[in-house]
Amino acid sequence: MSNKVIRVGDVAKKVGLCRSTIYDAIKRGTFPEPSKLTSGRAIGWLESEIDEWIAKQIRYNRKRRGISAE
Repeated sequence: MSNKVIRVGDVAKKVGLCRSTIYDAIKRGTFPEPSKLTSGRAIGWLESEIDEWIAKQIRYNRKRRGISAE
């Protein structure tokens, strides 16, 4: 697992969602919350949390479609 911190642009590229969709999902509680990086406005996500979210989405969609999780 990576403890690397990634910023919103990299998160958007990694998950294939635009920034506004990411922030909407955070508000709905369906996407990992970012962490403040400084006392200012800078925020970031642990790459491992984003990887976990991606894996969860894949498992959910496969289960929903009846595909084996092998």
